[in-house]
Amino acid sequence: MAALLRLAQAQQPDIVVWSGDITQRARRSQFAAARRFADEIKAPHRLAIPGNHDIPLFNVAARLLAPYANFRRSFGPELEPVISNPQWLVIGVNTTRPWHHKDGEVSAAQIDRVAARLNEAQPGQIKVVVVHQPVCVTLDKDRKNLLRGHEAALAQWGQAGVDLILGGHIHLPYVVPLKALRGGAEHPFWVVQAGTALSSRVRGNTANSVNLIRHPALPGQPLSIERWDFKAEQSAFAPVS
Repeated sequence: MAALLRLAQAQQPDIVVWSGDITQRARRSQFAAARRFADEIKAPHRLAIPGNHDIPLFNVAARLLAPYANFRRSFGPELEPVISNPQWLVIGVNTTRPWHHKDGEVSAAQIDRVAARLNEAQPGQIKVVVVHQPVCVTLDKDRKNLLRGHEAALAQWGQAGVDLILGGHIHLPYVVPLKALRGGAEHPFWVVQAGTALSSRVRGNTANSVNLIRHPALPGQPLSIERWDFKAEQSAFAPVS
């Protein structure tokens, strides 16, 4: 936690994105602790969406009647926030469903709404969509974790000009390039999965990590996606790819 705060202080991010699974069991005390930590990261903007762990699991009444109460208490009432400034358009999508255990879903209405917002983006904005469950996986064993409705989402959001689709859920960081047809031409975009920032739930030999996405310095230049891993021997996050 201290290392991540030092990284944030050094890098001064404009936006901090929390792509879900902020807590382990969606308890009020866990959300309160997460909010206190979030407030220590000084950034102009914060976008948080819920993950499946942010809905009560064992408290069945809360799961059915008020599944997002504790999330909203700590991170605000909006489950699908949007941040728009001259450099970025970042659209959050709530892909959790209280009636599912952990599977995620994106509805046709959500896909349409996000596509319409992408089509309204201003020139120069990097267009980002944030979901929890992955829309693209690199290992066959992760196919069961794919977001339901991901095929339609990739097709429609790609056509609408999305640049990045961020996700979490499976504790495995990777970047996958994809293409869609937009205006009769190929439009490239990228799926960017986050690993595990702070939890001990790391996967295999993958360290705790965060992604740092840098806006192009000048028009026409590429943006960069950097993965920073926690190095225990240094007690710090360091760039690895």
